[in-house]
Amino acid sequence: MSSNWTEQYIPDQHGRVAIVTGANTGLGFETARMLAERGAVVVLAVRDVEKGKQAAARITGDVTVQALDLTSLDSIRSAAADLRAAHPRIDLLINNAGVMYTPRQLTADGFELQFGTNHLGHFALTGLLLDRLLPVPGSRVVTVSSVGHRIRAAIHFDDLQWERSYSRVGAYGQSKLANLMFTYELQRRLAPHGTTVAVAAHPGVSNTELVRNTPAALRMPITWLAPLLTQKAEMGALPTLRAATDPSVVGGQYYGPGNRGEIRGYPKLVASSRDSHDRTTQQRLWTVSEELTGVTFPVR
Repeated sequence: MSSNWTEQYIPDQHGRVAIVTGANTGLGFETARMLAERGAVVVLAVRDVEKGKQAAARITGDVTVQALDLTSLDSIRSAAADLRAAHPRIDLLINNAGVMYTPRQLTADGFELQFGTNHLGHFALTGLLLDRLLPVPGSRVVTVSSVGHRIRAAIHFDDLQWERSYSRVGAYGQSKLANLMFTYELQRRLAPHGTTVAVAAHPGVSNTELVRNTPAALRMPITWLAPLLTQKAEMGALPTLRAATDPSVVGGQYYGPGNRGEIRGYPKLVASSRDSHDRTTQQRLWTVSEELTGVTFPVR
């Protein structure tokens, strides 16, 4: 296989069911599109159903839309119930949706928006759907992290919701570090079952709507430099697609762009920060996440 892994290397996906969160635009849309074009039954799990329908109309293949608001545990539970009823088996759960650098806001359940959406929302969704993946050989949970997991990133157990002071960058970094810690701890728990694996990916710096909340002081430089520093969503989606479909992938791996700095390029196996591998913190985060969401997993 060429080191330049592209869409052409995605194996045939007929007979597989894939759920992609945040799939109405950007990276999620491209991920869903490529999976559907390879034959997968794809569910666009999105907050805005109308936009989801418009996205589905642009994709060739078996595509449906599921309402999912990751800022609401009630919505997550409702979506999970719908998905369980519609799909007795799930092959791929791709936790792609996310928010970045938002002003401090709270979810419906009182969580800081970035941590609540990017980590806790996907933690809850995964826990509620996992028993649909566990019986399926080759099934995968792919969670999208970011190079931001290295930037001002730590799990602030003494102030997870940033009530004392708020940093847009720090809160985003915490949520993306949490994505990786969740993946590694989930893989540890999945390993004895031998069917489902947990993998992570990141898109580098991609030209998507995710940067719309970038602080004003940074927005203009990013706009000027975007053609040089970013890559199109089609390229940014490739690490996720490789993590989801490459037969050589094993649990606990992390994929990102292969060029220097992991900002752009074809997807390859990459390393995450030292902090992300702290097993004690992973386990503590897992316990806290279960307590906050009220969701427990069928793996121990």
